[in-house]
Amino acid sequence: MKLSNPSAVPVYTIAGASSARPLPEWLARKRKRSLKKDSEYASRVELLQDFEFEEASCCVRVSEDGEWVMSTGTYKPQIHTHYLPHLSLSYARHTNTVNQTFVLLSSDYSKSLHLQTDRFLEFHTPGGLHYTTRIPRYGRDLKYNKRSTEALVPAVGVNAEGDGEVFRLNLELGRFMRGYEVDVGGDDMTSMGGGALQGGIRTGSVNCAAIAEESHGLMAFGTSLGTVEFWDSRSRNRVNILGPPTSLLMSDSDSDFRPDITALEFHRSGLNLATGSSNGIIHTYDMRSPVPLLRKDQGYDYPIQNLKYLTPSGDRSSSGDSESLILSSDKRAIKLWDAQTGNHWTSVEPAVDLNHVEWVQDSGMILTANEGRQQHAFFIPQLGPAPRWQVAAGEVYDNYKFLDMKQLKELELESLLGQTNMLRPYMHGYFVAQKLYEQARLQVNPDVAEEQRQKSIQERINKERESRIRGSKKVAVKVNRRYAEKLAAREEANERRKAQRVLRQGGDEAKAPSAGDEDAEMNETATAAGPKRLLEDDRFGKLFEDEDFEIDETSREFALLNPSTKPTTGADGVTRKRGLTAVEEDELDERRGSDDDSDEDEDEDERAEIEALRARQQSRRDNKKPDAEDSKKRIGNANYKHASAGKTNKFKQPSMRVSSSKQAFKMQKERQNKSFGDLASSLPSREKQSGGRRGEEVGEKSVSFIPSSGKKKQNESKFDQGGWSRGKERRSASGNTFRKM
Repeated sequence: MKLSNPSAVPVYTIAGASSARPLPEWLARKRKRSLKKDSEYASRVELLQDFEFEEASCCVRVSEDGEWVMSTGTYKPQIHTHYLPHLSLSYARHTNTVNQTFVLLSSDYSKSLHLQTDRFLEFHTPGGLHYTTRIPRYGRDLKYNKRSTEALVPAVGVNAEGDGEVFRLNLELGRFMRGYEVDVGGDDMTSMGGGALQGGIRTGSVNCAAIAEESHGLMAFGTSLGTVEFWDSRSRNRVNILGPPTSLLMSDSDSDFRPDITALEFHRSGLNLATGSSNGIIHTYDMRSPVPLLRKDQGYDYPIQNLKYLTPSGDRSSSGDSESLILSSDKRAIKLWDAQTGNHWTSVEPAVDLNHVEWVQDSGMILTANEGRQQHAFFIPQLGPAPRWQVAAGEVYDNYKFLDMKQLKELELESLLGQTNMLRPYMHGYFVAQKLYEQARLQVNPDVAEEQRQKSIQERINKERESRIRGSKKVAVKVNRRYAEKLAAREEANERRKAQRVLRQGGDEAKAPSAGDEDAEMNETATAAGPKRLLEDDRFGKLFEDEDFEIDETSREFALLNPSTKPTTGADGVTRKRGLTAVEEDELDERRGSDDDSDEDEDEDERAEIEALRARQQSRRDNKKPDAEDSKKRIGNANYKHASAGKTNKFKQPSMRVSSSKQAFKMQKERQNKSFGDLASSLPSREKQSGGRRGEEVGEKSVSFIPSSGKKKQNESKFDQGGWSRGKERRSASGNTFRKM
């Protein structure tokens, strides 16, 4: 981490160390190339990821629960919300105009009210922009009174009576109430714009506000006249007016000039008040006296932007605590000083101008919104410990252990302070070597080694158990095991569907089920009730124990009730093996035949066997055919009538023959291996027709088509008889034979 202020109270910059004024694009690229050689940039620490804006940041706030940081910036105008336990950006949202300031209405980020520079008040929720309203004049500050649930907006300009106004928006009723009328000296009628709605250049205004929330509940409003007016929200009346100190008026050369009050802050007890003016002067007051207790000069003559009493949230401090500090900031520096004596404690001067400063409660962390790209995060170890959400960042070094004073006392290592370099001071604790830490822990707790050993053994056993291959669950029953496994599988499927439905709903939270889910749940309940009752109910226990209740899967009743279930055991309990079908046998023969094709000797033997088989079958048919025909011709035979009727049948009756798919496969393969000439030579010889034009066709298919015309034959007969003449009939293309077919 970068040490920003190497004084007696060191200040570390843990975010925004490289924040500077924006550079031109060409110079920024050159600077980025040179960063790879910068050791400071290489060793930088980024506490919050994306804790920056494209141009500048306007305001930053920390929620009451300490887990959220909301900040606004530009350009483009947007809102960034960081979740501190994750140290990352939760979401970013764009707005129409630049934000001036905002307040968190809830203990987290869920409700926020934003004052925009175009006079709009915007209410934001996690879902987006909830509502917008507009105030009559430009606002200067924004406060929220929790007791009356009112948003207070001090504004510039005067009303019809010449008084300044603090607009009141009641969030419970949802409407504007009558505002607080504060004396601001009236409008400046001599300057440009005087008498208008927004007022002139030097018109009066209410610049800031403060509320004593944890004490008496008074409201304080700082004006452009340098006065502070106190109002009571219960009676809605002015209680008192605190004027500027006389010493401030006497020191100014111009008697007409009065510095404005730009910042106000009540102490937690409600008895002290701090005011900051436009010339960089800070005064502290006791509420019982108009005389200031202390005067502090910021040193830069810039308006004071923020004032904060750095008191813890507990009841450990009071107004008279000597250790009470005040944080004051302008656009140049942040200073911390003693509230009683005014002595300087520490300070931070960033490289860019500041817009807003926020202190993280009960810690040493300070966040800023500035004119640079990155937002600052400063850590002061002597101011307080690191926030509890920073613990998630892990260890800083691998070979060193960071311990605070409480942990050192538990390990009995406080005796080494100041005597050896084994304890290296760092922030609010010390770095201790890892070996020394382990030795001290073993001495304090000797059983920690055995506990760690048992823990590591148990983790290894659990890891091995997870890597085992688990088989299907077996049901411990004596009889009807198949039925019991079926019921158990059905119950497991129902549980799986229920788990998937819970995952679709997003978790274990109960949600209103839809119509489809209700039907599915009813079906699952109905189907799961049966298996659960049968497997767990004692009344049906003998169903899976007594052999008299064994289910015979080969019975006809079981087949009628379960037509799709194929029995795996017979009546005698012997497991049956399924035989091969005819198709599977043919495929097996084909595979065997295809394996034998590579051997030529086996092919010749098979060919000879096929020819011998054909000869035997042909001889059998020749021997049986005369006897069959003679028997059919006998009058006394019963087939005589059918035989005579079969002669008149036009088509041949089908006959069943025994064939071998292996033989057909061999013949087809041999035919494919022969050439076209071999196939033509193997055909039987045919005598050519005397008057035909067809020749001998060879091939698997033969299509012959010779058209003829009856008219042509008549003409040929006339020509032979001598009655045909060329001039009587003229040949025409339209008389083509193919057209008249």
